[in-house]
Amino acid sequence: LSALLFLYRDVLEQDLPWLDNVVRAKGAQRLPVVLTRAEVRAVIQQLQGTPRLMALLMYGAGLRLLECARLRVQDVDFASNQIVVRGGKGDKDRVTMLPGAVKADLARHLHGVKPQHERDLQSGAGWVELPWALARKYPNAGREWAWQWMFPATRFYVDRVTGQRRRHHLHESVLQRAVK
Repeated sequence: LSALLFLYRDVLEQDLPWLDNVVRAKGAQRLPVVLTRAEVRAVIQQLQGTPRLMALLMYGAGLRLLECARLRVQDVDFASNQIVVRGGKGDKDRVTMLPGAVKADLARHLHGVKPQHERDLQSGAGWVELPWALARKYPNAGREWAWQWMFPATRFYVDRVTGQRRRHHLHESVLQRAVK
């Protein structure tokens, strides 16, 4: 509508008074589907492995799907039962609680992920993508344990710019398919 007004007023130098009272249509507002506690429990009981752990973490800590997938090892503080969410909705950081019901399973999960990272390092891989300019500031930080993804992907990819063999975080569709 504004492009049409610009065309007529500025290019063709003609005024269209009948367009002054035109009102934009409002989009439909939909209410979200909210599951009951029993329904959430039933869904989570059907899940296994990493998708189950991610679902428990999302439900217990109030994380969004990508916030959960993008967690790094250093973002979870087991001592103070806190999770730091970096670059969440609106690109804002926030702190949320680490649910006690997930704490032991998450620690066990990390004990399984760490040997995988060590094997990756021995094979010349083990890199992860770093945010902003940290890769330039700290060239080897991408191989450190603290920067690794909490939920790493199963396969490597090769970064075109650096040639590093990296793991990305687990793709969000893994959890979406498991819940579906």
